Amino acid sequence: MDLDRRHLLALTAATAGAAAAVAPARAAAPAASSISALGVDAGQFGLRPGSSDDQSRTLQRAIDETARTRTPLAIAPGVYRAGNLQLPAGAHLIGARGATRLVLTEGPSLIAAAGADHVTLSGLVLDGGRRPLPERRGLVRLESCQSIKVADCEIQGSGRNGVVCIAVDGELVDTAITETTDVAIHALDARGLTIARNRINGAGNNGILVWRSEAGDDGTLIADNRIEAVLARAGGSGQNGNAINVFRAANVIVQGNRIRGCAFSGVRGNAASNLQVVANNVTDVGEVALYAEFGFEGAVIANNVVDGAALGVAVTNFKQGGRFAVVQGNVIRNLVPRRPAGTDPNDGAGIGIGVEADSSVTGNVIENAPSAGITLGFGQYLRDVTVTGNVVRTAGVGIAVSVTPGAGAAVIANNLIADAARGAIVGMEFRKAVTGDLAKDGAATRYAQLAISGNRVR
Repeated sequence: MDLDRRHLLALTAATAGAAAAVAPARAAAPAASSISALGVDAGQFGLRPGSSDDQSRTLQRAIDETARTRTPLAIAPGVYRAGNLQLPAGAHLIGARGATRLVLTEGPSLIAAAGADHVTLSGLVLDGGRRPLPERRGLVRLESCQSIKVADCEIQGSGRNGVVCIAVDGELVDTAITETTDVAIHALDARGLTIARNRINGAGNNGILVWRSEAGDDGTLIADNRIEAVLARAGGSGQNGNAINVFRAANVIVQGNRIRGCAFSGVRGNAASNLQVVANNVTDVGEVALYAEFGFEGAVIANNVVDGAALGVAVTNFKQGGRFAVVQGNVIRNLVPRRPAGTDPNDGAGIGIGVEADSSVTGNVIENAPSAGITLGFGQYLRDVTVTGNVVRTAGVGIAVSVTPGAGAAVIANNLIADAARGAIVGMEFRKAVTGDLAKDGAATRYAQLAISGNRVR
């Protein structure tokens, strides 16, 4: 059948119009389903954005009703004044990222949960308004909860801590925590917690604390967080001012974090056995950048970058049982010869790496260490240390090793030491140099506990 051109164009237009009419209907279906997937609209319970009233009771009723059926509660953009909200099992609060703001009015916390499972907070701005909170409380407090998830939130202006987790498992991820008076995140007695990809800025005393009431297995993963501007308002000699502090918690992994501008340490492990501190980037910290101290057994400090600290890596306190470590592949530079106020003025500074017992130091590169590139032992506290394949450039002493009576064995081999102003390898009694340069042939023969060989000095 022949079709003239005018008929063909009309038919084509009609077909296109029909297709266009169908297309929006098909496109609208996913949008509708995605809206319903958010959960129950909190406005159905009478919650009003922008109201000057305290809406705690209204919001609590909405939380309780939706948690009973384990249905998400969707809170529209706007500001809501509330406080002391309690999350039962299955509570799931969803907001519009950056636009749904809950402002604390009263209570020890803005949001809390105890003994609840599958509690979720996402897309919320939680604003403490600098209102003081009781000791050990946080703007968010979760205790004895299973499978918690806090994601894509902003927690700001807490008058104490940002988030406090006690005996919980789950995830705290992709959340910004800013301007907290005390600690951004405090986890106590965790049971398999992941703290990852968070942004912490302006913590008054510490960034992330992972502690246990008694020493034992913990297994928290602290990964890929960005932590900046941590102060030490409460003072002390290292209890405060740390980006990450692990206390008594064993088998914790601290990996891939970007840390900058802390009053004391980047990562501080205290009595934390089997601690792994791997591939972190730490700049501009006041004391020891990466620390394993006091009664720990087992630490791996590897592949980190440290630029600007009083001491790059310290594995110490053999007297209190601190021992058994690998310090490998770190890049450490620009150490300063002073520690912050509050620390013992006799503590060392301007040191790249310091170790004491049962440890291997290998493949590290250290530059600009005004006191020493590497120190081995303190007084009689030296046992079974190997130092091999390191590069030390521009240091006061390249490698300082304790030769105090009672000090144990050390192997110092195949290192490259350049521009060490006071000697490449020097024997020490506590802080006093008592030998010439032991890197020279035959100079170390009087110290049977030392094996020094193959080092390149220039």
